[in-house]
Amino acid sequence: MSSGTLSRNRKVAVAGVALSDCGRVDEATPYALHAQAARRALADSGLDRSAIDGFASAGLGTLAPIEVAEYLGLRPTWVDSTSVGGATWEVMAAHAADAIAAGRADAVLLVYGSTARADIKARRRTADLSFGARGPLQFEAPYGHTLIAKYAMAARRHMHQYGTTLEQLARIAVQARANAATNPDAMYRAPITVDEVLSGPMIADPFTKLHCCIRSDGGCAVLLVAGDRVPDMAKPPVWVLGSGTSASHTTMSEWDDFTVSPAAVSGRLAFERAGVRPSEIDLAEIYDAFTYMTLVTLEDLGFCAKGEGGAFVGTGRLLRDGELPVNTDGGGLAACHPGMRGLFLLVEAVRQLRGEAGPDRQVRKPGGGLPQLAVASGTGGWFCSSGTVVLGRG
Repeated sequence: MSSGTLSRNRKVAVAGVALSDCGRVDEATPYALHAQAARRALADSGLDRSAIDGFASAGLGTLAPIEVAEYLGLRPTWVDSTSVGGATWEVMAAHAADAIAAGRADAVLLVYGSTARADIKARRRTADLSFGARGPLQFEAPYGHTLIAKYAMAARRHMHQYGTTLEQLARIAVQARANAATNPDAMYRAPITVDEVLSGPMIADPFTKLHCCIRSDGGCAVLLVAGDRVPDMAKPPVWVLGSGTSASHTTMSEWDDFTVSPAAVSGRLAFERAGVRPSEIDLAEIYDAFTYMTLVTLEDLGFCAKGEGGAFVGTGRLLRDGELPVNTDGGGLAACHPGMRGLFLLVEAVRQLRGEAGPDRQVRKPGGGLPQLAVASGTGGWFCSSGTVVLGRG
């Protein structure tokens, strides 16, 4: 069927999700990881490649997503290459869902792949990853502000303003590692303690090594389709119920409040559009480049009040069998982080909602039922952007 011929305001479903090989993948190129993830997602969906008329990708090549689509043998009539850092994939998912609902596309494939770890190991850098001293950043570059230092400053502000402690932040890393323990795809599965987090090598005060995400290789893919394609799908649908996006700042001096992330806006919009409340969510997949990112995003999504994040995360609540399972695959702190991790959040959320996470790490509601609602929230830059997507079963 051709795009644009169906009625508008169509429902949007996730038809297929997949990971490529992840962790340490020295032999693969980023293009190969894109292709592997795309093939697996198509197989997961049960749909033929010819069904794809929309394509979204970022982070690879000069003309992304055209180069990647060509590599995959696709000729899409709807494309997106929005790049806003780690939030890219939730923002792209929102764009794709809007396009499908409006009848501008029927099936949109989102795909990502990166050899971020292998590139460092082999000392092969395909691009200049420094931000340089142009545009707004020229006013901060002379002071040596690195990306991690910007997160560290924000964490220090939260600690000063609300009494958040390093021990509370460390418990986020401990719980992420515990969730990764039963994930065979996770890069690091051995348990860690709060003391080990606190005593590790300092990276940027107050962050020691284990407060920071890992660096891995890997890719993944998500296929979104119009609701009328659900009968053709191999598995029950997971529905896109609502989404929200937000842009904040690039220059730290233009950030109104270091303790409030743009997820406060994207989350509110996503929940309003989905017609659900944070209290109804069964699990959350949150971008966690650093422990503070998890804490402040939970606050800003409305799972706890501003300033109460430290107490909220310090009770085991984020564990797979906790009150609010968060980053059930281990997140960027333990499972994988090959650059822009946002698409991995959607893959894990869908697998959990489908009940496909496996007997050792599947989230269950009280009474043993499958989770019904999940939220995926990605953050880009140094709290520069945010995208939030609410997903649901049935």
